Amino acid sequence: MEFHEDEQTTDDGRPPPGSPILAVLLENARNQQYLGQRLDAADNRVETDMLGDIVRHRPVLEALRTEPLDRREIEDRLDVSRATSHRFTQWLDEQGFVEKVDSRFQLTGRGEAVADEVLRFEANVRTVHRLAPLLDIICEDHQEFVLEPFVDAHVTLAEPDDPYQPVERFISLLSESETFRGFNTTHMAPLVLGGFHDQIFEETDTEIVYHPHIFEKLFETYPERAREAIDRGHLALRNRDDLPYGLAIFDECVGIGGYDEATGLMQVFVDTDDSIACEWADRVYASIRADSEPLDESKRITRETRLENIG
Repeated sequence: MEFHEDEQTTDDGRPPPGSPILAVLLENARNQQYLGQRLDAADNRVETDMLGDIVRHRPVLEALRTEPLDRREIEDRLDVSRATSHRFTQWLDEQGFVEKVDSRFQLTGRGEAVADEVLRFEANVRTVHRLAPLLDIICEDHQEFVLEPFVDAHVTLAEPDDPYQPVERFISLLSESETFRGFNTTHMAPLVLGGFHDQIFEETDTEIVYHPHIFEKLFETYPERAREAIDRGHLALRNRDDLPYGLAIFDECVGIGGYDEATGLMQVFVDTDDSIACEWADRVYASIRADSEPLDESKRITRETRLENIG
């Protein structure tokens, strides 16, 4: 997926202000596939044992990241013996990660940076595990999917005894939102679920980017209501041949859907109200929208007329 940030503008034509945090996260996501090559070129890879030692010392790094502690406080905080706390602090001191000030151990600048990276690594690995059902489905298109904002996202899975849970979660969020923007490789919700279409035809100001063939099924199922919603300016439809997955942007949160290719049913829906995730979703949608076209009403009407004549 390519981003066209220069095409995302405000009403006065200027690029909107972007979060510097998100910009860094996106840049890191873009560069991740090259990190190994860059490290090899620098010829200064960190030994595997060293990386393991850093992760093993995560509890004490995290404790000292909060505040300086003396040895007894470390023992109490981590529930470890005196000998263990001594080994911890000795190793951290040897690496230059701590210094002792007034009988307390405090992190050095490099120690703070390492502690932050260890916590970020743990959070990202945890997020990967939680989002595994989604990532497995969108694996070819998640190169610029930013994990950090989704660390506490709500994950809804289709279960054998309740296959519509993800769709129901999606519709519940839609019902609470006055606006909706999104794109999808298939219908946002099955055509038989009238509640969703009642919402987009009557309640929520909506703009959706679909594959062209999805429009045909939509107008075959709801010909009058879809046309009326478009005529009122309540529903805007755009088309694009290539779409990565399902993205939903509500008033207060964003969601991503993963679909079963065989059945077209939503298998997982992940949503969050994290501000960085919302900004990321806005950028992704702006990029997709910039590379889409408005629904060609004249072609649709001609096609419908031809189908009626055949019938």
